[in-house]
Amino acid sequence: MRIKIHIIKSVITLVGAITLFSCEDNFQDIQRMSISDNAPIGIGVNTTTKYLDSGKVSVNLMTPKSFDYTTLEFPYREFPEGVEVWYWDEENKKSIVTSDFAVEYAKSNLVDLRSNVKMVTSDGTTVFAEQMYWDQKNKWVFTDKPYKIKFKDGSFNEGQGFNSSENFKTFMSRKNQGVQLIDKTKETNGI
Repeated sequence: MRIKIHIIKSVITLVGAITLFSCEDNFQDIQRMSISDNAPIGIGVNTTTKYLDSGKVSVNLMTPKSFDYTTLEFPYREFPEGVEVWYWDEENKKSIVTSDFAVEYAKSNLVDLRSNVKMVTSDGTTVFAEQMYWDQKNKWVFTDKPYKIKFKDGSFNEGQGFNSSENFKTFMSRKNQGVQLIDKTKETNGI
């Protein structure tokens, strides 16, 4: 009788251990199944998110509403009511980006800004577009959509599609027209 009870206890212990280890391995799968495929894991209201680089604030993102979908296979955060983003360059000069809608893709560090996009760089260059992508890792912005740019010196450019460094020191437009102001008082080295 004691052997049977001992065997039964051993079997129960073994089944319990197998169940416990099975649950641990599948915990993330169970979490994903308990949340609807279309539901965010978190909703933020009137939030401010600060990103640090070497202990210093490099980006400050403010939004009236955010949805967190970071448990998906391709994780992202959505900002359906827009964003205002302040970011600082290496010289601690602030630039500001706003849009009526945005999506930040976690794996690629790409931000998709849409509807009434406005970017004001630290040197006073202002960009307007209906959609613009911001590659945060490479500090690059680009669009295939129509845009308008007003430079600090009063020059302007408008066209269809551009690629640029986020400070607009390197700028390539695909198709554009505009006015460029040239200072005639500067020496041209014999040209």
